[in-house]
Amino acid sequence: MKKLLVLVLILGLLFSSLAVAKTVTLTFFEVLTSPGRTALLKELISKFEAEHPNIKIKLISPPYEEADQKLTMMLNANQPLDIIEVRDYTVKQFVNNGKLENLEPYLAKWEDAKTLLPVAWEAARTVNNTAYLVPQSIFIKALFVRTDILEKLGVNYYPKTLSELVAICEEITDPSKNQYGFGFRGKSWEFKFSDLFATSFLSDIDPNNIYKKLDGKPYFDDPRAIEGLRMYKRLFDNAVPKDGINWGFNEQVNAFVSGITPFLIQDPDTVALVDKMLGREKYTVIPLPVGPSGKLYLDFGFSGLGIPSYSKHKEEAWEFIKFMCSPEINAYYNQKYGPLPVHSSTFENDPYFSTGVYRAWAEEMTNTDKYVFAKYPLDSPKWPGWPEIHQHDMQSVLLGQMSIEEAAKKWTEYWSE
Repeated sequence: MKKLLVLVLILGLLFSSLAVAKTVTLTFFEVLTSPGRTALLKELISKFEAEHPNIKIKLISPPYEEADQKLTMMLNANQPLDIIEVRDYTVKQFVNNGKLENLEPYLAKWEDAKTLLPVAWEAARTVNNTAYLVPQSIFIKALFVRTDILEKLGVNYYPKTLSELVAICEEITDPSKNQYGFGFRGKSWEFKFSDLFATSFLSDIDPNNIYKKLDGKPYFDDPRAIEGLRMYKRLFDNAVPKDGINWGFNEQVNAFVSGITPFLIQDPDTVALVDKMLGREKYTVIPLPVGPSGKLYLDFGFSGLGIPSYSKHKEEAWEFIKFMCSPEINAYYNQKYGPLPVHSSTFENDPYFSTGVYRAWAEEMTNTDKYVFAKYPLDSPKWPGWPEIHQHDMQSVLLGQMSIEEAAKKWTEYWSE
């Protein structure tokens, strides 16, 4: 009897050790770190681990300001990593360094790939028309509108063109009452706002490089673009607080929430913030007004998940990516986090995204006749210095220290081959 008990005990320990041996621990590196988002990831990781008892996830969450740099260093040193967050700004670099796995074979067998939005596929295949990541979130701009303020000011329609937007903003501006039209962006990636106006006057922008026309020439000094920049300056001169030239994201949102500027162009992750500060009953979001060309060129940002090319647990890593990027989990994740989900089925079936403010982004992503997605030349060696150059010159233009033509000539020379 004692021998039998000993044998049972030994077998139990053996099977227990085998079970432990079969447990795989995956190292997951996030870069868009914030307390709320990290807590959300941990919640979903716990759900995944409950459904996959033989897979454990070790999450690395460095401070946001140093996350991209630390990830790059770990990848270059082939340090143990199995799942990494990849962004529009890093995917090219990681692929060029041979650090990302080609996910096309995995996507080909994934049933949920059938409902990925066209813009999600474009994000996935940013480099070499090959999917090196599966997008989790899409960032696209739309027009936030303070419906209560417009009603109070007697405006009973929404602008469908940029000309109408500028006209409304001018009409409701009254500096004596601290009432202005537009939540301007004067600093920090401000070119993404002026580019909206300038390129909207053209119909021949290259979708693969928003700074070029289809003939390969920079667009800035085209007479149509000059007209677009004149409209942009008119908006600043007549419908923006003078300190708007120094506004970044926080100042924009604060002016919108306070009612000083009832129009705001921003990304979908602003929704959760405005909901909390203001309440959905006082604002809405509509598709961006188009330009004289009948089009608007929109850039899109994205973040997603990839697998390091040297990972020893690629199949298990793919199981986690499938889970995180499934329609159900992706919808929940983006509802809590704020950006746009990546599946068409979410915009069709999920009440949170199929109604209300998110319909604006659904319209922009599906109406390809009006909204053309165009990419910035992020992989150009001229890109790193561009934001500072453009901001300095644009502020000089807005303050009357440089003519639009002078700025356009300088920018054309900068981006010429």
